[in-house]
Amino acid sequence: MFIFIFKRLLQLIPVMIGVTFVVFFIMQLVPGDPAVILAGEGASKETIEQLREQLGLNEPLFAQYLDYMKNILSGDFGVSLKNNQPVLDEIMTRLPITIELAFWSIVITVVIGMGAGIISAIKPYSFSDIGVMFVALIGISLPSFWFGLMLMYIFSVKLQILPVAGWDSWKHIILPALTLGAGGAAIVARMTRSSMLEVIRQDYVRTARAKGLQERVIIYKHALRNALIPVITVVGLQFGALLGGTVLTESVFAINGLGRLIVESIRMRDLPMVQGGVLIASIIFVLVNLLVDVLYRFFNKRIELN
Repeated sequence: MFIFIFKRLLQLIPVMIGVTFVVFFIMQLVPGDPAVILAGEGASKETIEQLREQLGLNEPLFAQYLDYMKNILSGDFGVSLKNNQPVLDEIMTRLPITIELAFWSIVITVVIGMGAGIISAIKPYSFSDIGVMFVALIGISLPSFWFGLMLMYIFSVKLQILPVAGWDSWKHIILPALTLGAGGAAIVARMTRSSMLEVIRQDYVRTARAKGLQERVIIYKHALRNALIPVITVVGLQFGALLGGTVLTESVFAINGLGRLIVESIRMRDLPMVQGGVLIASIIFVLVNLLVDVLYRFFNKRIELN
């Protein structure tokens, strides 16, 4: 187990190098000059040129990238071009908000998704099964930003029972978490139903029923445990999707999290901040995938981790 975890952590190195490389060179394609943006429209050419020299923008791209990687390896994520603050400090200020939002969203995804999938699998092709799968199909099809705006319009504007935006109390969590978690819950529901139906048809389930075990015991102790492996995989992938979805959701609900910080930094062409934010999000995603692999072993002892 420890050898497996160590190997996976070593795999972080090429992944992170690839992430920084791709983000760095994609940002070069974004229109606009950071020096011009920082200096302002009325700045003189001399001022802009001085800024470019200070920021190292006159150096070749590969030289800029190598300098950035050297700083990363020493724990220095650079300084924001927007506010001249350390990138890592700014990210660590915003990151807890994004993690909290992603956590409650994944809770909604798991609880609603697995619950709906189990209900559908217990009585396949019944009215409840058709209804749940129809709602799940709608949930997969709806864009998250549109769904968030509709929730905001209904519960904040019309009913006035939840706040429109911000992140000050538990009431502020509900709408953004529902916005992020709804699509994932629909996917998990369909996967849970499919996996449960496959397991329920197995011989050992029929044997358990023949022995007179209660249906609840058969479903939750025997069938669900063996059906969880593909569901765990989907949940792990959904967590990565949630981290990406926070970019839109935090912008819609005016939440000062990591996603909104990345969006603001892209507009300002704040390359150090964008790279730092994407790098931290990528590390979290890889660590979540590692946790998913470990959970495979926890739920099924026959799985070997190599």
